[in-house]
Formats: sequence, C-alpha cells, structure tokens
Amino acid sequence: MASLTSPTFTTNTRCLQRPQNSHSPPQQPRLSQRPELNRRNFISQTASLSSLPLLSPLILNPQQANAAAEDSLSDWERVYLPIDPGVVLLDIAFVPDDTNHGFLLGTRQTIMETKDGGNTWVQRSIPSAEDEDFNYRFNSISFKGKEGWIVGKPAILLYTADAGETWERIPLSAQLPGDMVYIKATGEKSAEMVTDEGAIYITSNRGYNWRAAVQESVSATLNRTVSSGISGASYYTGTFNTVNRSPNGNYVAVSSRGNFYLTWEPGQAFWQPHNRAIARRIQNMGWRADGGLWLLVRGGGLYLSKGTGISEEFEEIPVQSRGFGILDVGYRSKEEAWAAGGSGVLLRTTNGGKTWTRDKAADNIAANLYSVKFIDGRKGFVLGNDGVLLRYLG
Repeated sequence: MASLTSPTFTTNTRCLQRPQNSHSPPQQPRLSQRPELNRRNFISQTASLSSLPLLSPLILNPQQANAAAEDSLSDWERVYLPIDPGVVLLDIAFVPDDTNHGFLLGTRQTIMETKDGGNTWVQRSIPSAEDEDFNYRFNSISFKGKEGWIVGKPAILLYTADAGETWERIPLSAQLPGDMVYIKATGEKSAEMVTDEGAIYITSNRGYNWRAAVQESVSATLNRTVSSGISGASYYTGTFNTVNRSPNGNYVAVSSRGNFYLTWEPGQAFWQPHNRAIARRIQNMGWRADGGLWLLVRGGGLYLSKGTGISEEFEEIPVQSRGFGILDVGYRSKEEAWAAGGSGVLLRTTNGGKTWTRDKAADNIAANLYSVKFIDGRKGFVLGNDGVLLRYLG
C-alpha cells in the first residue's frame, strides 16, 4: 500500500479563520441556571409546596408535583443549536487544556465551537473549503494538548496547533484508499487515521507524511482468506459501517452489511475477520470501560462479550428499547453507561451493563440519537440527526 507522501504539503496550506461577528444563540432556561436551586432541592421544595392547602390554586397537586419531580430527575437536557434542522451531528471533542473549549462536527460543512462547556455554540466558517464545489461531511475530531485534527468527506484534513484558534488544511494523496472516517491525536505532531476501506495511517510530523500500519485493505484480506470460513465475506462491499478504537489502540469494525466484524491490534499486519455468533446482523460494536466489547444488532438487541479483550462469545442483555434500534453505547465509568437509538431512545446501566433502565428525557424528541460521547466523568453528550444535541447534567 502506497505511503501518503507529498512534497507540496509544506507549501499548499490554508487556514480556517475565526468569525468576527459570531453571536451565541439565546440561552435556554434551565433549573441549573439558578445556583441556589439544584435538582434535588427542587424536588424537595416541590413536594413541600404541594402539601400547603391554602395555596392550592397556585401550587401543583401531588400528582403533578410527582410528575414534575420525575421530569427533573432526567440526567440530560437538550441544547438548541443555531444550525439547519437537517444537519446530522457526527462527533465532538474538547481541548484537554481547557475543558470548556470544544468543537462539534456534522454534515453540511458543520463545525461549531463552544467556550462555556457546551451550553452554547457558534458556527465556525471554513474559508479553505468554501471556495470549492464541495459540501463536506466532517466525520471525526481529536485533540492532544493544543493540537487537534479533523477529517471529513470528500477527503479533507485539518490541523491546529493552537487549540482551534486557526486550522491549517493539510493536502492528501489522491491515492488514499477509501474515505477518512476516524482520526485520533496520539502525541506531539502525531495522529492515527482510518479509512472506511480499512487503511490505517500514522503520522509523526503534522501530517506531511503518513506510514501505513496495515499491509493491505480489508477487501484484499477477505479475498485472501475467503476460504477460511468467514460467513458473508464473499458479499463484502469493501467498506466499514462503523469503526471504534479502544484507549490502548485496538480497533473493532463492522462490515457494511453487518454480517461479520473485524478487529486489529497494533503490530498486526492485517485486519482479523470474525464470524458473528448472533443471527441478526450487527449494527455497531465498541469497547466497554473494562476492556470488553459491546455489540448492537439491528432491531434493538444488545450483547456484551464474555470477559475482556477481543472475543467471539457474547451474551444477550435484555433492554427496553420500545422496538427501536439501539445505535451506540457510551461509558461514563466501568459501572455506568448510556445507550441511545432511534426515536429518542435513552437507556442507562449502573452495574456494568447487567441491567438497563429507560430515561424519558428524549421521548418527545423526534430524532434518532446516533452517538454517545463522554469527555470525562462529568461531561457527556448525545448527538443526533436534525441538529439534536443532548448535554449530560449528572
């Protein structure tokens, strides 16, 4: 596989400038905006007020008070964004040195910025892309220190060395196999990039040169190993449906049709294909906080691998998804995780995934929730279509 190298990388760069007259959207009223009234105090005060008969015309009755208390217990709130309703949100990241400073990506060339921890967002323009006849889909963003990376489709790579104050466009080889779907900042001037055809590239000089970490594309691997018994390999179209990276650098990816999955560990020359042990096709896979795997199937099923590390043995976990598919799982800690899916489905576990309960926070939101992202134990977001963004309250 050819290395992505270009002698013009140091000369053909353009920058993403900060907007001069950006205006924040109106702040949405929230209980948490009043420091003297947190959610727990609100519940107790509501219950106390409901017991005062002399104020009954102005106070909620006990049934209404209980309903209000139940609503206030939700761990999520919606953040309204100043973007077109048709935008699908795809990724989010914050600057490690300033956890209030973050960026949000999506379709239709959407890049948004926050300086208050995600309460409000403003749009960022991309002069280096606006003079082209493309409508970029920004797929992935990652920061390490003040250095950050963004990749998108059609092929575009942006780099910042100043926490996103300016973004420099890095040229890419036209021979890049597939579309860039994921990038991970790994160190000073270093990153790891993945395409939907299974190419993994590593740079250590700000993206001017890239070294291939695998020797062949996934299609080539499957053509070479099709006789090994991987079910559905002969029908493989050559692209991933999803790909997820563990903190220690292992990858798990789902084939485009969901009929098998693949894994890769640092040092391996090829992706390793695996048969699925479940009858239904795979929707998505990822890594638990304890190092094991979670697996979602089309139709709403959730499975957890037995033990930690890469495995082909999974057990089904009962969930109440109301008949809608579950699309992603995000771990806040080893014990607590959240699952999100179609038509506003939100599920929570507090025992490592053994049991799940439904959170009704998004029941009235007519949107699919595609991604659950926890930046740390206190900051988390759920990304959906139609510009839907939920913020974790805790």
